[in-house]
This record gives sequence, C-alpha cells and structure tokens, in this order.
Amino acid sequence: MKKNKVLLTFVVTLIIVSLALTGCSKASSGDSAKYPSKPVNMIIAFSAGGSSDVQARIMQKYWNELVPEQPWVFKYTTGAGGAIGFAEMARSAPDGYTIGGVNVPHMVLQPLGQGAQFKIEDFEYIAQVVNDPQVIAVLKDSKFNSVQEVVNYAKANPGKLKVGIVGTFTGHHLMLLELQEKTGIEPAQIVYKGAADQNAALLGGELDIMIGNVNDVMRSLDMIKVLGIAAEEEHEFLPGVPTLKEQGIDIVSDIRRGFVVPKGTDPEALQFLRDVFKKINENPQYIADMKKAGQPMEYMPGEDFEKYVYGQNDKAENLLKKFGLIK
Repeated sequence: MKKNKVLLTFVVTLIIVSLALTGCSKASSGDSAKYPSKPVNMIIAFSAGGSSDVQARIMQKYWNELVPEQPWVFKYTTGAGGAIGFAEMARSAPDGYTIGGVNVPHMVLQPLGQGAQFKIEDFEYIAQVVNDPQVIAVLKDSKFNSVQEVVNYAKANPGKLKVGIVGTFTGHHLMLLELQEKTGIEPAQIVYKGAADQNAALLGGELDIMIGNVNDVMRSLDMIKVLGIAAEEEHEFLPGVPTLKEQGIDIVSDIRRGFVVPKGTDPEALQFLRDVFKKINENPQYIADMKKAGQPMEYMPGEDFEKYVYGQNDKAENLLKKFGLIK
C-alpha cells in the first residue's frame, strides 16, 4: 500500500512539473511572439521641436497605426551635438524597447574627434529615413551668383571669405573641409551653435556665405539665394538650383537621419522594427506629411544604412587627418 502511495505521489509530481514546464515554454514563446509587449522608449538626442524631433513625431503617427497597442515614449537627451543622447542609446538594454534617432555624420565624427562615449559599432541599424543635402547660400542681394564666383573670390582674398557653419566636427564642418580640399581656398570659418543663429548671422550681414541643409534654408528662401546643392542631382525642394558637381566641384555632402537600437538587440525584435519602419516609409500619406514638413525623406534599409555609416567613417577619418584635426 505504501509503495502504491509513493508511486502515485511520484507520478503526480511528474505531471505537475511537466505542466509547469509546458506553461513556461508557452509563456516564453508567447512573450517573444508578442513583441513589443510594452511601450517603446524613443531617445531623441536633440531639442524638442527641432528637425530630428519633428521627423520622429511624423513617424510616430504611422507607428501608432501599425502598432496601436504599444506607443513610443519620447525622451530628450540633449547636448554635445547629439553625442550625449547617442551614448545613452549605446548603453541601453538591448531588449528592443529603446530606439534612438541618430544623425550622420555626427555619430561618425564625434567618436573620431571628440572622444564621444560610443562607437558606430555599438548599434544595430534599423533604417535611414532622411537625406538632407547641404547647400551653399548667400543673401538675396549678394554679389555672388555662383559657387565658382565664391571660389574665385576666396582664392584672390585668402582668409577674407566669411563662411558660417554650425559647430565643429559636424556635417557643416566636414563639408567646409571638403570644399577647401577640392578647391584650395582658405576662408575664415565662423562657427555657430545652431542653424537659427547661423541664419540670423547671414541675414544680418555677418557672413559672406553659409553652409546649411535644405531643411535649414527652406524657411528663408525669400531672403536668401542658394548657389549650389551638394547632391547627386537637382532636389525637388530647390528646383533650378544646380549641384556642385554641375559647377565643377565634385562634392556630395548631406545630413542623414536614421534609427538604431543597442548592439545585441534580439534579432526578431530588430527585424520587427525594420519591417514596421519599411512599411511606414512606403506609406503615401507619410511621404506627403514629410514633404509638407520640409523633411527630405530617403529610405534606406538597415543593412545598407549600416554600410553607409561605416563608409562615411572612413571618409571622415581621412579628411580629418589631412587637416591635422586628428592623429
């Protein structure tokens, strides 16, 4: 009788353990299949209301349509030209619940020249969503009517051409270095904290020219003229403005924005994010909203975006070394 009780207890125990293990397996499988099962943090490394924030907010609208049960929770981690926010993204848990917006070449230049607390290897790349070409702009009544006229003046007057850029070790700075490399000019570099300050300086007559982005100049087209755009071809936002290549200067330079997650993020979560971002960027309504906001959209899938970033890293490193800005 005792043997039967012991055997019965053993069998019951086995059944309970088996059911528990099955339940755990199902729960684990269910949790994975349900990603995201909670709200997703969205780190923006620049101020609320800026171009990066505006773009992400447009995208949020369409994320909410595709993933209505789990919204984005915005967190603004600003400072050091985005480097503080980018570093926080890199340090976040690789669980798929922290996404971050990044800017290129900022995220390339900061580790190279400013000792930033992150590397481009610290991320998995979801997608590129914006390609904002850089331009050379002057006041409407400027004596300059082409980029070549600017170059000719700068060569004849070393150190006198006043060129406005936003920050050092930024996209603007990199384009100015490339312009110097390709033309041999030696201008006076005037550095501003932001595009608003830079635009105000140009309009106030403090500058001869400014290097900015398409998005930066769209609001002031009644007061400035754009002499050239550093893109492969004419841009729909600035019809009639010739490329630098068309003016004999082989420069393509832009600010690109995209999204990343920390290195080591679960592959299934990463693929989910890549798929959703692709769907958003293919939505005609999203495309129309981006154009209305003056956001020059250009989608690039995560794998290609990652290759682009690494290529820009090599280009920037070579240029900075040439001008003695890094060893």
